[in-house]
Amino acid sequence: MSRIAATFDRLRAARRAALVPFVTAGDPTPAHTLDLLRALVGNGADVVELGVPFSDPMADGPTIQRSSERALRAGTGLGMILDAVKQYRREDDRTPIVLMGYANPVEHMGVATFTARAREAGVDGVLIVDYPPEESAAWVEALAGAGIDPIFLLSPTSSEARIDLVARMAKGYIYYVSLKGVTGAANIDTADVERSLARIRKRTNVPVGVGFGIRDPQTARAIARVADAVVIGSRIVEEIERADPAQAAARAGAVLAEFRAGVDAAVADRAPA
Repeated sequence: MSRIAATFDRLRAARRAALVPFVTAGDPTPAHTLDLLRALVGNGADVVELGVPFSDPMADGPTIQRSSERALRAGTGLGMILDAVKQYRREDDRTPIVLMGYANPVEHMGVATFTARAREAGVDGVLIVDYPPEESAAWVEALAGAGIDPIFLLSPTSSEARIDLVARMAKGYIYYVSLKGVTGAANIDTADVERSLARIRKRTNVPVGVGFGIRDPQTARAIARVADAVVIGSRIVEEIERADPAQAAARAGAVLAEFRAGVDAAVADRAPA
């Protein structure tokens, strides 16, 4: 069983939603990535999404765009990120790590090289925003050969056909984008999210995580009541941006701990497994 599947099985038995923080690898510098991983896991992360910085992150709002710019200025590259994951695996062989990013860095490295190195490093899942499922059969096959879960996005505007396709192809979890817009947007409608999750769950048993627009522990609790995972990105990245680099990991961990409390409070709201 994969680390992602084992994590969701364990949490489902405990009637808990997974807490999934996102940070951009290499922000503020590559030297801080390991400390960030340690701080996030130490403060309650069940899965960590590591963003691969890219010069044109079209799905991301200004906060995460700036984090990519900082990481790229500091010299962060995909190979360096895979090396950091490999190093982190020496101390933590339990927490799933998902890489999230765009096609260009993977295509530049080469899919075969990337999947081989990702497997060696201990990557558990990969979400490439601009690999549409309709064109991803070869990509999914390559990841399957490396034992890595392909993760795909769904959104409020996803058609029935797109939901069916993602339901067939996705493993690990499905990332449901709760808003029409980019990361960092606000005004999440939890009732609308619940309706959308019901549509998706009619077609798949793969866990569904919700991200975009979750900016406070109260909203995290509301989403954790209905979702399998709660993804927190821009709020943590904002904290990193504001912090002195030496304090970035500690600040990120402290913010995540607040969200951990919100997600855990939802246990009382969730239906029995």
